[in-house]
Amino acid sequence: MKGKLRYFPITAYAIVMGLAGLSIVFAKFHHMQWLPKIFYEIMLFSTLFVFLGISVLYALKAIRHFEEVKIDFNHRIRINFFSAFSISILLLSIAFMSYWPFLSMSFWWIGTIVHTALMLYTVAYWIQNNFEIQFMNPAWFIPIVGNMLIPIAGVEYLPKLFSFFYFGVGFFFWIILFTIFLNRAIFHHQLPQKFVPTLFILIAPPAIGFIAYIRIAQSWDTFAVFLLLISYFFAVLLLVLHKSFKKLEFFISWWAFTFPLMAITIASVVAFQISHQAIFKYLSFFFMAIAVLTISFVAYKTVGKIRQGEICINEE
Repeated sequence: MKGKLRYFPITAYAIVMGLAGLSIVFAKFHHMQWLPKIFYEIMLFSTLFVFLGISVLYALKAIRHFEEVKIDFNHRIRINFFSAFSISILLLSIAFMSYWPFLSMSFWWIGTIVHTALMLYTVAYWIQNNFEIQFMNPAWFIPIVGNMLIPIAGVEYLPKLFSFFYFGVGFFFWIILFTIFLNRAIFHHQLPQKFVPTLFILIAPPAIGFIAYIRIAQSWDTFAVFLLLISYFFAVLLLVLHKSFKKLEFFISWWAFTFPLMAITIASVVAFQISHQAIFKYLSFFFMAIAVLTISFVAYKTVGKIRQGEICINEE
């Protein structure tokens, strides 16, 4: 166990992101009276349990193998996954918002403070270090996506101007990073197999941006529709690219499939709530079915890898 703990991956928080996203999906479906509350409650507390378990294991790693944590924190790719920790807290805040408001507010304050610190450190790290273009991959979006999650619950706790600040920072960097990624994808070497599943992260920024904008502005306007349709575009694009995902060896990065699928499912429910157009209801059920199947499959593969002792290994 001690040897395994040394290489416990920070990327494990991507599991919490996927599960928390599914909890929020079930919450929205319960709110719309499309699912019984029990599904939401089971998923909610299961996600909290997984989050606490992963956090305890990584804390033990930090205590016993602090040099490995420092290596993770200064790694050109793994540094981006530290923001998955704060994003997990923010997602738990959203998931608990209607169930336990005080806990939701506590999670939101902790998540916002931690994410702000990690986001600023990560952006400073990008600026202060020289990167070759091949190091760029969709995982770079993770610190930025978190900014647009903050307003979703944040509009309940602070003035809207605060939420607009985080939304604006997230939107600004999403456009810049996507431009860099498109340059890397078209004109340079293909992504390593391990990071091909992270292409699904491309769905998340516009989908979360749409939800955040609706929460702040409460307006079904041109900009809201633009964000929503861009997220659908990326979903269709990934469907066209389905051959790139065939015969991939399983890595924990496969959890990158899950959270963006939850995001676009929630965005579809919100679009139906505010526009009352039936197409969004059908899309909500369609994406939820895909999301549940995907998370079930990835969870099954993860349990298999854990049993084979192939998760906590030296990735270098």
